[in-house]
Amino acid sequence: MEGMRMRFIIPSIIGVALLVAGCAGSGPTTPSSRAVVTGAGAELLKLRAGPGLGYNIILGLPDGTVLLRRGCTTELGQLWCRVALARAPGITGYVSADYLTNP
Repeated sequence: MEGMRMRFIIPSIIGVALLVAGCAGSGPTTPSSRAVVTGAGAELLKLRAGPGLGYNIILGLPDGTVLLRRGCTTELGQLWCRVALARAPGITGYVSADYLTNP
């Protein structure tokens, strides 16, 4: 019976550890790195409500806009970064990482 109990406890502990590790970078205390919008041109870079083209556009960002990057995720093979405007940190959303450079 003891061996049977251990077979269930260990996978549970590992599962909880993986869940906690996966969430570690997504909280409000995650440090932000600066990024600058480049290559968007006249079309502007779309700040979206979620990580993908199917999400609503919040606003357009011109080249040179400074952002605070708060983590990135891959959706359908595309890297999307959660960002906030450096001058207005309350405005947040997702942008394609293809249009971000480090200052």
